[in-house]
Amino acid sequence: MILVTGATGQFGSKAIEHLLKKRVKPSEISVLVRDVAKSKGLKKQGLQIKEGDYTDLSSMVKAFQGVDKLLLVSSNNREAIENRTQHHKNAITAAKESGVKHVVYTSFVRKPGFQDSAIADFQNSHLETEIFLKESGMSYTILQNGIYAEMIPAFLGNKFADTKTILFPAGTGKASWTLREELAEAAAYILISEGHINQTYTLTNTESVSFKSIAQTISSVLGETIEYKSPDVNDFENILEQAGIPGMYVAMFKMWATALEQQTMDKVDVTLSTFLDRKPTPVSDFLTKNMVASYRSDKVKQ
Repeated sequence: MILVTGATGQFGSKAIEHLLKKRVKPSEISVLVRDVAKSKGLKKQGLQIKEGDYTDLSSMVKAFQGVDKLLLVSSNNREAIENRTQHHKNAITAAKESGVKHVVYTSFVRKPGFQDSAIADFQNSHLETEIFLKESGMSYTILQNGIYAEMIPAFLGNKFADTKTILFPAGTGKASWTLREELAEAAAYILISEGHINQTYTLTNTESVSFKSIAQTISSVLGETIEYKSPDVNDFENILEQAGIPGMYVAMFKMWATALEQQTMDKVDVTLSTFLDRKPTPVSDFLTKNMVASYRSDKVKQ
């Protein structure tokens, strides 16, 4: 029995889709959800619904009964980083108490010297979880996933096409932007294939891309020049605050922009290509197919 946590979330739901595409029987998949009412679609597919919460150890101990392999999708809690770490530790503790044999954990890409990064606390949370999992005595597979390409539109904002300017203080920093869907596909592959016991994999794209390159791609597709400007991070903060952006999001944008400028996520690897049996989708293809196509559709409606 395979159990997927965060089953109604963006990663967990895609992992389930790929397990089913790989012909895993629905009766052999169970899912952990916080709100059963939101899982009607999953139940209709024949999946076993287990109610549980990362903050409730006993609920997970009950939910993990009879599970052989657990896909532990990292917590998306937006409060203190310590909350995420404890959520992961709770899930691992529950898995061990329930007799789970193998845990696949979705971690995050790291490079040497990450302790000096703007996202060091975020990465340390994953590191602590990895250590806790290794010390649990259960077999494991750790997936150090690249930064999601799906985050790019949020960093660009929704005004760049009107202003003809991308304003984001990432400097010349590059990142190996990777599609969430393809990372979920790789996780599904690992769950049903052999040879992954006690392995740690770096799963990233095979190229790193800067925001200057992103601007050039968008310019090419739209047929008009979109300029990339990287302001001082404090000036950027003032611009967002004057635009009425909530403080929580201002801090988040600053953190990720600084980390990108520091080249924290500029790490490429071919392992994901191996698991997918193809090259990961280039950022240019993602931008063209999704965000830019959406922009063009909006222009037609106008």
